[in-house]
Amino acid sequence: MVKKNYTAVTEFILLGLTDRAELQPVLFVVFLVIYLITAIGNVSMILLIRSDSRLHTPMYFFLSHLSFVDLCYATNVTPQMLVNFLSKSKTISLTGCFIQFHLFIALVITDYYMLTVMAYDRYVAICKPLLYGSKMSRCVCISLVAISYIYGFANGLVQTILMLHLFFCGPNEINHFYCADPPLLVLACSDTYVKETAMFVGAGTNLTCSLAMILTSYIFIFTAILRIRSADGRRKAFSTCGSHLTAVTVFYGTLFCMYLRPSSEASVEQGKIIAVFYIFVSPMLNPLIYSLRNKDVKKAIRNVIQKKLFDK
Repeated sequence: MVKKNYTAVTEFILLGLTDRAELQPVLFVVFLVIYLITAIGNVSMILLIRSDSRLHTPMYFFLSHLSFVDLCYATNVTPQMLVNFLSKSKTISLTGCFIQFHLFIALVITDYYMLTVMAYDRYVAICKPLLYGSKMSRCVCISLVAISYIYGFANGLVQTILMLHLFFCGPNEINHFYCADPPLLVLACSDTYVKETAMFVGAGTNLTCSLAMILTSYIFIFTAILRIRSADGRRKAFSTCGSHLTAVTVFYGTLFCMYLRPSSEASVEQGKIIAVFYIFVSPMLNPLIYSLRNKDVKKAIRNVIQKKLFDK
């Protein structure tokens, strides 16, 4: 039971990655460069897909939305973090904190299922090529993307409502660079059992279910590829999955241990390192992965460059 004479917290202080003052300007430059690469890369990927008619296929439609989600959740965290690197006051309002908290969970879970939808797209393309046009029609593609967004934001809303039911009476220092679950739970003055259980169940279920669907899709895909008699045919079929597999490995490799940890001080410190990879590194690498490992995207980039040079 919370004592009535406790004062409710109206703002939080984000302690960030480190308290060493001499590292703040260096970290500001590093993360600013990472964010600029992320923003330019993902916006360029979206514009490239929209402008090139040869990329108007389900696979690239899903990729454009993956780029959009990556850009959004990097933007949700980075500006506040950059300001805090150069500011003595590293505060964030209670409302601002919960908005960031909601958007982060919503966008990460949307990302889970956007990658899952992309795996399903590759499964249909390779295992059921004759039915691809009907099974992956524009209506189906829009529905799959819409379901990913709606489900992701619904999950974020549930977790945010549960967090809003907690009482924060001090201290108000969040041992992280954004408003994350475990460090916020450490600060709560009221019972966190329901919220903590919901966090583990929600994160664990969504993580394992989405990954299980991706792995199941690829089991069928690899089985179908192995049945292709020509080596060239197998290589061509596998090349369409290479970029997606790399993106899945980078994203899930860091996320798998993010929420499946107890909310202790030690786990929060570990979580900071893990968070850097999936908030900053994964969104930055995805456009590079899809442009360097994908022939269609590389060809579209070359066409854009040649057109610019020719126009001049």
